[in-house]
Amino acid sequence: MGASASETGSTPDERPQHEVTFAKSFAVGRLPVTYDQWDVCVIARGCSYRLPIETSGADGRQPVQNILWDDAKEYVSWLSRTTDKTYRLLSESEREYITRAGTTTAFWWGDSATPVQATGYEESKYQLAEMAMPTQEKNVPIPSLVANPWGLQGVHGGFYDWVEDCWNDNYEGAPLDGSAWTTGNCNVHILRGGAFGRPAQTLRSAARLWFGAPHRLIYMSVRVARTLAQ
Repeated sequence: MGASASETGSTPDERPQHEVTFAKSFAVGRLPVTYDQWDVCVIARGCSYRLPIETSGADGRQPVQNILWDDAKEYVSWLSRTTDKTYRLLSESEREYITRAGTTTAFWWGDSATPVQATGYEESKYQLAEMAMPTQEKNVPIPSLVANPWGLQGVHGGFYDWVEDCWNDNYEGAPLDGSAWTTGNCNVHILRGGAFGRPAQTLRSAARLWFGAPHRLIYMSVRVARTLAQ
């Protein structure tokens, strides 16, 4: 987990690199939660955040967006009650693990990327040293995103996923068993995965970002997880 100092675009908060051994196996959503899935939660009064009216015409398969960490927590709590299975947010180490899909490069496919790999749109190639991807005129339809070797879509550059962890400035003292780090600055939480229109270095497997209420950003989304019985 984390990036070496030699990885282009890496930052001190991604270090030190360290080995994580998962104490428990887990399942994860192949896609982020969609508009359609979120609407079911709202209709059932399990989710208090109603999507803005301007999103009403969006493709229901699009990742839900604009949600806060607290909204994401409401969704997994409702899903757990509805299905009688315990759903939760990914931990930060789990989110990096499913992004890497067994690789150690900046992206699961290598150390540089094209926007079509990260967003599903055809554009000219760019290198990590460049500061930004081309800004997209519309949201990315999630089925167009490239699936990684484990069949997970949108792990780089579609929408950020909220994870359970509180923010810490580096990995000194981080959990080594795959669990969420729930101490530190818990007024904010971590987003992983990068998003359309964001700088290229923020799309890397090791890249991390913190944010907190009450500010909503369009690229905030969520992907659900569930601990599997041992």
